[in-house]
Amino acid sequence: MMTMAASFDLPIIFLILFSSLLHSAGRIPTTLDGPFSPETRRFDPSLRRGSDDVPMEDPRLAKKVGSNFPEQIALAASFSPDSMWISWVTGDAMIGKNVRPLDPSSVGSEVWYGEESGKYTFVRNGTAMVYSQLYPFEGLLNYTSGIIHHVRLDGLKPETRYYYKCGDSSLKAMSNEHSFRTFPLPDVEKFPHKIVLVGDLGLTSNSTTTIAHLVKNDPSLILMVGDLTYANQYLTTGDKGVSCYSCSFPDAPIRETYQPRWDGWGRFMEPLTSTLPMMVIEGNHEIETQIGGMNFSSYQTRFVVPARESNSNSSFYYSFNAGGIHFIMLGAQYAWLQEDLLKVDRRETPWVVAAWHPPWYNSYSSHYQEFECMRQQMEGLLYYYRVDIVFSGHVHAYERMNRVYNYTLDSCGPVYINVGDGGNIEEIDVDHADDSEKKCPSPGDNIPEFGGVCHINFSSGPAKGKFCWDRQPEWSAFRESSFGHGILQVINSTYALWTWHRNQDAYKENSKGDQIYVVRQPELCLPNLVKISSKNESSSSSSVFKASFAGLMVPFMLPPIF
Repeated sequence: MMTMAASFDLPIIFLILFSSLLHSAGRIPTTLDGPFSPETRRFDPSLRRGSDDVPMEDPRLAKKVGSNFPEQIALAASFSPDSMWISWVTGDAMIGKNVRPLDPSSVGSEVWYGEESGKYTFVRNGTAMVYSQLYPFEGLLNYTSGIIHHVRLDGLKPETRYYYKCGDSSLKAMSNEHSFRTFPLPDVEKFPHKIVLVGDLGLTSNSTTTIAHLVKNDPSLILMVGDLTYANQYLTTGDKGVSCYSCSFPDAPIRETYQPRWDGWGRFMEPLTSTLPMMVIEGNHEIETQIGGMNFSSYQTRFVVPARESNSNSSFYYSFNAGGIHFIMLGAQYAWLQEDLLKVDRRETPWVVAAWHPPWYNSYSSHYQEFECMRQQMEGLLYYYRVDIVFSGHVHAYERMNRVYNYTLDSCGPVYINVGDGGNIEEIDVDHADDSEKKCPSPGDNIPEFGGVCHINFSSGPAKGKFCWDRQPEWSAFRESSFGHGILQVINSTYALWTWHRNQDAYKENSKGDQIYVVRQPELCLPNLVKISSKNESSSSSSVFKASFAGLMVPFMLPPIF
């Protein structure tokens, strides 16, 4: 059972003195020491670049309960700590040429819960639904899901452990007891214990090592930054997943998926997700196009997020609070982001942490400048509101940036960190765009699966006039090609400890892949908001126009359409 340690706050003067005492070699650096000289740790050739998916026959992926009993139980935070979402699946999914959806009303959606084990003083009911993945092509198999239940618990006390069962009591089909602990209320002195960041997880042997390792780190919240199951690395017949779909199936009439991988993934994750909330955001592997051009069906049905609670009309973007942190889970929606950031009270939630799937800053060849349009559209807004840290995935490697804005080192810019190294079947990325001319993608490469193309040559600095740098970019502080996960531990209103754990470190006591204190400087960056002019690299984009907002000129873009 996972527990949440008590929230704590250390005076800033203590941390400053502590850092001074540890100024000698071996101390944990802080962002105040930056910008750092770029550092690269090359791929360790003694390790494998990837591994096969865990087969569906593995006991960890097998269904272990009767048809009407809950499985794949998962928690999700609501906007505030007085509520929590609980989701689960009942019934048997079907795959074949002719499939008939289950009746969602045939099994109830019920949660019993209370503050004492075995004593459930509250009951809440929710909704149930199914989805289908259908293909209009000869030889492809269709899928219809089990019944997916979502129940929102409300009236919860902050920082309190609750015990619960879910299911349908009328059918005598309730789950075993699980428990969770609620987050603190927004407060400048209280924060979640440890926050796990994982991207591009999949379900390989590397993925299972990632999960086993992060469980040892005793987290209280998981942020999953897209590309979850990699069910679309399969044909509909299942067989074996592949690392490169287009290479293995060049004649496939559509990007097929094997939807039972979602069920296996949910079962594998249940010991973790039934006890602490997992907050997700979509990635390109969740698109899963089917009949009629429908997409994202599995993602939108299986996961519940606090969209309505955060005034979003889509599960593609939302926000929530956990103690003194405001989290933004972003797809691409400028107007909503602007409204959400405008409402943040830094006196209660001094930290603003954002997460989305495709990175804006990335020096690897893979996905290089792929989502440059999104950066051009939205970076000015995040900079204006002084977002502190941005997490992304998509690139299957680790990279931490110096504080940066518009490709220029800036002490008030966010710290961008890419954690797309969860362990998926597509293998680790090892090539950097600056390794050589051959490793530099052409402007016609890395076309996004949604959104436009806005590739640029740099207009200033050592790479002026070029598409790629000829050395590791100055905004890239550290990069390494290894699988792993990260832990964010907020200490107080200005200090947070970031630690990246490599999978191979699980076998070495006190070994860390990367560690740094991220330090906010509100006295420098918040009182005198600087004016963002048309210096943006995006000025050549025809879809950009300027809108005055609170005396600031920021780039305003029409949001891309999925």
